Amino acid sequence: MRVCVVAEYYPRPDDPVSGVWAHRQALAARQEGCEVRVLALDRPLPPAAALRNPERLRGELAAIGARPRRTQLDGIDVEYVRYLSPPRERSYAAWERYARRPLARALSRLDVDLIHAHYATPAGAAAHAHAASHHIPLVISVHGGDLLAPLLQAPPTRMRIAHVLSRAAAVLCNSEATRERAASLCGRSDHMRVVHLGTDIPDRLPPKSPDVIATVGHVIPRKRHVDVLEALVHLPELRWVVIGDGPALLRLRARAAALGIADRVELLGALPHDQAMAALERAPMMVLPSVDEAFGVAYIEALAHGAPAVGVAGEGGPEEIARLTDAMVLVPPRDPRALAAAIERHLADPAELARLAERGREAVRANFTWKACGEATVRAYREAT
Repeated sequence: MRVCVVAEYYPRPDDPVSGVWAHRQALAARQEGCEVRVLALDRPLPPAAALRNPERLRGELAAIGARPRRTQLDGIDVEYVRYLSPPRERSYAAWERYARRPLARALSRLDVDLIHAHYATPAGAAAHAHAASHHIPLVISVHGGDLLAPLLQAPPTRMRIAHVLSRAAAVLCNSEATRERAASLCGRSDHMRVVHLGTDIPDRLPPKSPDVIATVGHVIPRKRHVDVLEALVHLPELRWVVIGDGPALLRLRARAAALGIADRVELLGALPHDQAMAALERAPMMVLPSVDEAFGVAYIEALAHGAPAVGVAGEGGPEEIARLTDAMVLVPPRDPRALAAAIERHLADPAELARLAERGREAVRANFTWKACGEATVRAYREAT
């Protein structure tokens, strides 16, 4: 089967971390016998914040100029489909309209049996018209942001997303909670299934650093890094390693300084995936108390690397993982004291923590491997064609 993956987030030379999970799913589908190629949507404009900083603007423009139009990642051909649109904050819901024509031109050069778009918009919505007019089945992966993001909550946008999801040949949801939300929005669920993303499980792990906790995730407000920072005030013996970058990083750094704990906070920024996992696996716990969390690949990555994970009760992804293993620890949302208590309680009992670490790895082996993801993805492809 010849499959074209369409994705807004996909690794690129200047940002190898972006959408690495989409690439790994593409590799998993190829491993199951599909011929896969990728069209990655590429918006070659600097972020609005760079316009106020000449030095940053020069760097952003230089990086844009150096972006390739095509590359090959692990044997998969990737074409970066360029399009222009207004700033994200004012127009993200309409980006699919700007991407539609460039994407259609790129798709028209390919001979494929199925299109697999990540996120209902912009990728799914941009691919929809071409798929329909050329009678190509369209499979859409819903990851949560396309249902929960504040920028996509206007009624016309919700109607557009509902239309695209209802017309897709299949909808792959990253959790049961996501499937329920998507079904409620578009009014049907017969073509929806849960397909979990996967992770690698290392055979051996290095010794843990008992005085460290880690967080892996994009540094944005909903990930609630600030709650971990506030919890750290009540955990004077601990250091915190933050793996990830994002618009809230500067405020996080300033808040750490204001609290007088900057010397216990290590902000590593965005790292290549293997380096991020190497940093993560030295921590005995991974703490990510994010809200609006549809799944959370970081949790299963932590469990695979022997680090019980802390998430928020009531969130779809953490709740689903917690039903499979007690190594997924749930705490109340936006409650740094409860978060600190949970961290302290688990770190105080090394034997129990070791038991949870092994239980977490067992749960990943049983439920969240890339092989299982590839098999489920290709089954969905076959049912859609």
